[in-house]
Amino acid sequence: MTGGNTICSFSLTISPARDNMEKVVILLILLQSFCITRTQGFNVGSAGAKIFSSGSAGEEFGYTVRQLSNDQGKWLLVGSPWSGYPQDRKGDLYKCDTRGPTNCQKLNLQDSVSIDGVPSININMSLGLTLTPTAKPGRFMTCGPLWAQSCGSQYFYPGVCAEVSPQFTLQPAFSPALQTCGGPMDVAIVLDGSNSIYPWGDVISFLSKLLENLDIGPDTTRVSIMQYSEDLSFHYYFSFDQNKEKVLSAALAITQKTGLETNTFAALDDARKNAFLPENGGRPGATKVLVVVTDGESADGYKGQEVIEIFDRDGIIRFGIAILKEGANIQKFVEEIELIASTPTENYMFNVSSEEALINIAGTLGDRIFNIEGTSLGQEFQMEMSQVGFSAHQTNKKDEIMLGAVGAYGWTGTVVHQTAGKSNIFLKNAFEKTLDDRNHSSLLGYSVSSVTDGSSEFYVAGAPRAVHRGQVIVYIIDSQRQPVVIDSQRGDQIGSYFGSVLCPVDVDADGVTDLLLVGAPMYMSEEKSETGRVYLFTITKGILSNQGSLEGPSAFENARFGTAITVVPDLNLDGFSDVVVGAPLEGNGHGAIYIYYGERKTIRKQSSQKILGSKLDLALRFFGRSLDGREDMNSDSIPDISVGGDGNVVQLWSRGVAVITTTVSFNPGKISILSKTCMFGGRMVPCVTAKVCFRSTFRPTTLVGKVDIKYNLTLDADLQSSRATSRAQFDNSERVLQKAVSVSETQTCEDHKVYVQETPDFASPVALRVDVSPQNPETGPALDAFQPKAWDFFVPFEKDCGSDDKCTCDLKLTVKAVDVPSSSSFLVSPDRRRLSFTVTVMNRKENAYNTRVSANFSSNLFYASVTPPGDNTEVKCTSKAGSLDCKVGYPFLAPDQTVTYEINFDFNLNQLKKNAVVNFEVQSDSKEEVTSDNKVSLSIPVQYDAEIILTRDISLDYCVIGAEDQVKHTVSDFNDIGPEFNITLRVSTGTFPIHQAHLTVSLPTSTKAGNHLLYVTSVKTAPVVNVRCDSNALIDPLNIREKTYSASFTKQSFRGTTELNCKAANCEPMTCVLKDLEMKTSYFVNITARIWKGTFASADFQTVLVAGSSEIETSQPDLIVVTHKQQQIKITVSKEGAIGDIPIGVIIGSVIGGLLLFVLATVILWKVGFFKRKRLPQKDNEQDQAEQEGLCENPA
Repeated sequence: MTGGNTICSFSLTISPARDNMEKVVILLILLQSFCITRTQGFNVGSAGAKIFSSGSAGEEFGYTVRQLSNDQGKWLLVGSPWSGYPQDRKGDLYKCDTRGPTNCQKLNLQDSVSIDGVPSININMSLGLTLTPTAKPGRFMTCGPLWAQSCGSQYFYPGVCAEVSPQFTLQPAFSPALQTCGGPMDVAIVLDGSNSIYPWGDVISFLSKLLENLDIGPDTTRVSIMQYSEDLSFHYYFSFDQNKEKVLSAALAITQKTGLETNTFAALDDARKNAFLPENGGRPGATKVLVVVTDGESADGYKGQEVIEIFDRDGIIRFGIAILKEGANIQKFVEEIELIASTPTENYMFNVSSEEALINIAGTLGDRIFNIEGTSLGQEFQMEMSQVGFSAHQTNKKDEIMLGAVGAYGWTGTVVHQTAGKSNIFLKNAFEKTLDDRNHSSLLGYSVSSVTDGSSEFYVAGAPRAVHRGQVIVYIIDSQRQPVVIDSQRGDQIGSYFGSVLCPVDVDADGVTDLLLVGAPMYMSEEKSETGRVYLFTITKGILSNQGSLEGPSAFENARFGTAITVVPDLNLDGFSDVVVGAPLEGNGHGAIYIYYGERKTIRKQSSQKILGSKLDLALRFFGRSLDGREDMNSDSIPDISVGGDGNVVQLWSRGVAVITTTVSFNPGKISILSKTCMFGGRMVPCVTAKVCFRSTFRPTTLVGKVDIKYNLTLDADLQSSRATSRAQFDNSERVLQKAVSVSETQTCEDHKVYVQETPDFASPVALRVDVSPQNPETGPALDAFQPKAWDFFVPFEKDCGSDDKCTCDLKLTVKAVDVPSSSSFLVSPDRRRLSFTVTVMNRKENAYNTRVSANFSSNLFYASVTPPGDNTEVKCTSKAGSLDCKVGYPFLAPDQTVTYEINFDFNLNQLKKNAVVNFEVQSDSKEEVTSDNKVSLSIPVQYDAEIILTRDISLDYCVIGAEDQVKHTVSDFNDIGPEFNITLRVSTGTFPIHQAHLTVSLPTSTKAGNHLLYVTSVKTAPVVNVRCDSNALIDPLNIREKTYSASFTKQSFRGTTELNCKAANCEPMTCVLKDLEMKTSYFVNITARIWKGTFASADFQTVLVAGSSEIETSQPDLIVVTHKQQQIKITVSKEGAIGDIPIGVIIGSVIGGLLLFVLATVILWKVGFFKRKRLPQKDNEQDQAEQEGLCENPA
């Protein structure tokens, strides 16, 4: 686990010597300030939450929090790592009595943290940044990772930790990375005292400040001071009293040597030979350092290379300081100083513009010398800036604590294993290969923890900046007390700070770690928000296996989820440990915590409860940045959760758990639809009584009492598509009823009347759902979130289905279309827009409950109506888009019952299709024995009457060619052609929507011999926007409007030709497109043409008919038809004075026909005996004869 928390805002005042290092330290604290721990539960109450504060703003009170029980009571220990702000950031701890007021008591430990004999600086110590329990009951350990150790004027940051007793007294502090302030170092200072150095007082000031920055002492740094011009003089040997005050006093008394020459290299050689001699106080094991200050080119520069080579051979480190003045050969002088200075030159050479400027480099020079002294001749830092105690963890071994040291080895970091009186600090290369740390910024030790398989303990350390993605390392310690890496896991997103929080979880409390939770609080979601993420890993012999991540805040939240994670030992008392996770930035920085339940050997990934800081107090900030939940803080046998924020700590109280069980019984046990015994809504209906009973058990078992709940009763809660409304209601005339009741371990029951409505569904039982919830979610026992809180109970209908109470029916469906031709399409017209079907349903077996016929129909149909059966059997139909449901024979179709009715559809003229398709199916809630005759599908071909009427009007229908008319061969204008006439074609629409039609006009323009007949001079349409004709080839093809035309005619005879149409003559067609037609509107095409008189004047004929045609079609002629689509265009032309043709054929035919009729009549008369005379009796004959004789005698 990690010991740190979150520092959110601060100001910095840093001395120049420590500026860079402290900035890095503060950055680490900032980053760690959003890393913590995780847990779960539904029974954490927000009511009665106790909010503690320190009363001082900016001290980061709440950065860490730990629960503690001792013989004095139950306490919250709160870290305030910036206590003392803004004067300092020493840090401190507070204790908060959970039974007392909300003000916490400061322990005032900051000035007690010290190590005997070690000069230290604690102004930025940040005590309380880490706070962890130890193996000793009632004790805990706190650390100040920014505790500084003073070495002269320089500072290390090894960090410091100390244990605190149950009586809150500080035990002796320890610092595993405590440094020895440098090894022995002999520093020889050689000053140029020639005449050119002026003023000398500035040189002495520089010397004095430099000496102040050195850790002068007989066992640390010794100083020897020399001055030269022509030769070298010693002012102070290493053998003199190496007391800083005496050295400073001697330095202040040095006067300028003066001299005309500057023999720099002779002086340096002399210093090398004499200054470091044992008799002069030089120490063989000490680091040898020489500092030379000069202002000009030496007089013995030729010796330079030889002298410096000897310095290199003797291992003497050299600092060269050049005072650059005007008029000097600066380039050569600089080259000389570069030769003197050790390499790399930029670290060992300084230049200033004057003696006055020397003072400005004294501090930096002291730092450079310190760097040699403290890091082995200029090498990089080891443990000097390690910040041991940045995180801490008590291992399973009672005397061993893991301490994170993020600043070790140049911020690569490491882990320190601290035992009683001994520190095990791993070498730099211990984790080097695993970390692959190329830029020295992994921050290993940011978090530390351990896991166990029951027999072995595996140590875990987080390095959130390793390879920028973060890394977790699992290792053991071998017999040589060195780490052996077992496994490592890296994060999957750059900058997520994966590994900044570690939390091992033993879910089932069997002594084996089941999960390792790893926080990545800066994980960025796809929505570019710092949502945060917590990963789950299982552990097998130290090998980590990724099991996904916990479900946390919305992807749109800048939440920093995973900043804190903590284990709670069985929050809901189900035998499994739970987890709480902090998200301190959620809700605009108010913060939140998420609670997750343990289950067997894992954690449920979905949270069971979320508590928002803003719901507790709108003043809370960063609620959830630190967590603890290991103790029962109010002695009710349930662990409680403590949550740190910015300047506050909140104590949440866990509640007992109630498990509700529910039973329902019905009286009578079945619903009889024929037994209507209850008055409801003014009529008698069937009814039953539902007895609803509750009982509760509680955890912990010591919890005795009641739980107040609300319960909802819902009838037909599973409403189906075939049942849009409930089949039953309560006394309130609703299907839902809400009541309140107190439930204990003794059963509590209440009765409710259920009234059954008329319904088509008698096959499935009526469902009664019971839902329970707490009356007040914040007080009293909490309902177990993972036990049922809703139950379904059923009461069936009583059915007349034989002894087995299972109805088996055999429905047969027959459907026939009414008045639909079998061999042609159904023509939809204004007086025929309805399509009807006769539907017959027959049941040949047991009752068919809720019999219904469904029909799915194509989009070119609308449901219109139903014609009920003649026997008054009820048929109710309901329609929705594209479908129809008809309930037949409510409530059931009896055995051998047949129902016939008619379904009527109207055509949807906005959806034109070639077929009207209807699929019928009969169903019921009874079991169907034979399904093969339950479906009928019909597809009827359809055409639509376009309701278009085409008419034509001709201004000239008869033309006479005069006997004296001359044939004109020169045509100057249209009048020379012949008489003009107009053809008006009218297209009238009806009520059918037509979007486009095509009108084709064909006119005979010339004879087969090439003589002109009709000549079109213009074509006009109306409305122009709707009617467009392709008439360019037809109008004035000879361009007579523009120029004279010479006409020639071939002598032709039209005798024997009655009609000059498109078969007997040449026609020129014209196509007109009519689009966007509106209903009940007329559209026109007007054609102006002339009869070419010369053709007829030169031809031999008496009368002839000139015939054109017009025809209209829709754009979909196979679907939308025009019943009368053609109109003839005819003009009769006759020639004055022409003799009509003698119809010889007619005459011959008439004669032959007359003779044939005469012969036929004669044969008929002969057949009937017309030519045979019959004899009369004698008497009669005589009488006749006498009469004849009389007539003859007396003629009239």
